[in-house]
Amino acid sequence: GSHGTHTRIKGDVAFINSDAPAWKHPSQDTWEDQRIVGRDGRQFGPLPKDWLHYKGLYYHEDKTVIRYTVGNTMILEKPGVFDYGSSPIFVRTFNVAPHSQSLVSRIAPDLDELAVSVRGASGVTTRRFGGFVELLIPAGASDQHFNVLIAKTDEDTLKGLEAAIPVEDLEMFTRGGEPRFDQKVIHTQGVQGNSDEPFAVDVLTVPDALANPWESWMRLGGFDFFPDNPDRAAVCTWMGDVWLVDGVAGDLKDLRWRRICSGLFQPLGLKIHEGVIYVTCRDQIARLHDFNGDQEIDYVESFNNDAQVTEHFHEFAMGLQVDQSGNFYYAKSARHAKTALVPHHGTLLRVSSDGSRTDIVANGFRAANGVCLNPDGTWIVTDQEGHWNPKNRINYVKEGGFYGNMFGYHDVKDSSDEAMEQPLCWITNGFDRSPAELLWATEPAQWGPLNGVLLNLSYGYGKIYTVPHELIQGQAQGGMCELPISQFPTGVMRGRFHPENGQLYGAGMFAWAGTQHQAGGFYRIRYTGKPAYMPIALEAIETGMRITFSDPLDKEFTENVTHYKIQTWSLKRTANYGSRHYDERELVVKSAVLSQDRRTLFLEIPEIHPTWGMEMRCELKGAAGNEPVTRVIHNSIHHLGKGLF
Repeated sequence: GSHGTHTRIKGDVAFINSDAPAWKHPSQDTWEDQRIVGRDGRQFGPLPKDWLHYKGLYYHEDKTVIRYTVGNTMILEKPGVFDYGSSPIFVRTFNVAPHSQSLVSRIAPDLDELAVSVRGASGVTTRRFGGFVELLIPAGASDQHFNVLIAKTDEDTLKGLEAAIPVEDLEMFTRGGEPRFDQKVIHTQGVQGNSDEPFAVDVLTVPDALANPWESWMRLGGFDFFPDNPDRAAVCTWMGDVWLVDGVAGDLKDLRWRRICSGLFQPLGLKIHEGVIYVTCRDQIARLHDFNGDQEIDYVESFNNDAQVTEHFHEFAMGLQVDQSGNFYYAKSARHAKTALVPHHGTLLRVSSDGSRTDIVANGFRAANGVCLNPDGTWIVTDQEGHWNPKNRINYVKEGGFYGNMFGYHDVKDSSDEAMEQPLCWITNGFDRSPAELLWATEPAQWGPLNGVLLNLSYGYGKIYTVPHELIQGQAQGGMCELPISQFPTGVMRGRFHPENGQLYGAGMFAWAGTQHQAGGFYRIRYTGKPAYMPIALEAIETGMRITFSDPLDKEFTENVTHYKIQTWSLKRTANYGSRHYDERELVVKSAVLSQDRRTLFLEIPEIHPTWGMEMRCELKGAAGNEPVTRVIHNSIHHLGKGLF
């Protein structure tokens, strides 16, 4: 990956169709573009569904068949190329269902060097009109099957080749064919982690680009487990693949990887819902179907393609979760350092359970890397430092909320801090360079005293954090603390607890803006039962901080105030990229008191105050006499609660 790169066509271009409707509106008899008009005057997103609706594409060996509707008319189309001399012939095979209205399509620009011919259905013709070559399909009570041939040649030559290119019944290619990937299974062996510490990290070895026959770049963007087969996971890669992985639940000695789909548009989220794989792509949520049971995808159904896509490199679609009502959620990034063009830029999006509509839940995000669904049905998303984001953010999302990015798509004119929703915490770069997705250690998690805790995954540093926090006056506030494990060699973006063994699995990748440069990775993080001394709850009150830890602490050691160092700082939110620290100062800890169960620590801090930036460095010792450990918490305080210890 590279920053600011845009794709382009290489080689000799025969012709280019315009970025405009390819089919005339069948009932309104118009070519007038009805897509969303961006703030730059260009049009983006899909056409209205009652005009043209993309349904998906079928894979059949080396053939691809596209399924879509024009009005109420179902169309199957197969693109192809017939090699003839120095000029290839572009072949579009159409199967058009019965329809009561005539249909018109612009299939090519009207260029003197282009010849076009039609073979097959009676009455289907072409004409050169208004700068285009138009395809004219009369109304018909039965299916119409025909080929359209386009080439840089003369009309007579093209006519002479029509018979050499058969008109095919495309239905035969919609039921699955022979495997495209030769049913190849790649075996890797996992690596068990050290169980002497509170958490053991096991590596689920991925078949890297040199170890698989397709040289597929294994930069993992999402994964999930199958409910009826918890020893199997599905993973997607940023490069467009989906893989099945067997052997993930046990000792990992024989991991079996099978590539089942390719060609998706930058998938960065995956969810298995009711036994079916759904994938978040930049252009759609895809639903994957294996019709013939050969463990390869035969149909990439476009479950929802409301996505408003521009060419900007930074507008990722990230994460995928499903709520109890079956609605889907993903986050859509804004444009890096540029004003948003379309309503979806910088948003959290909800797709209805039937895929028929998309709603904006909240806006004002810059690059929210995934979605966390809270037990109460609300959401948490992260965001990244940048313009109008002085540092990274952990956001408890309120429906309809605005989260600070003035470059996003919204009507907010007030750039003051009071006009935006405040984050749960502001996270400095040195603590987590780029936070990714959060998740709760709820059922089926088996993490002992950490069950029920909120966790954050780090793309930037390849770390995992607890996120102790509270809700006060309707505002979430708290912080993060790093788990005592070694950094992963790649960024970790997605996490799920295994439905059977209850351990955390994490997957991720590297592109840019991170310190861990391995292309991708897949891991299991096992809680071993040993004390971790992690902060799991955090409260700010008028007299100090109350911190609850996962395991009992030594009273004498813990109540020594010299074991604590607290700093605070301010940030400035502007149109500039990020913010330095302002008003840095140390706060004195006057006393430290441990609760009767030895798990909750009260730090008396006379000068405590609301602050965007705070660091608490704690030297701790367990009640069982373990060696001292250091736990560092970065947090924000918006409100101070009442009460004493």
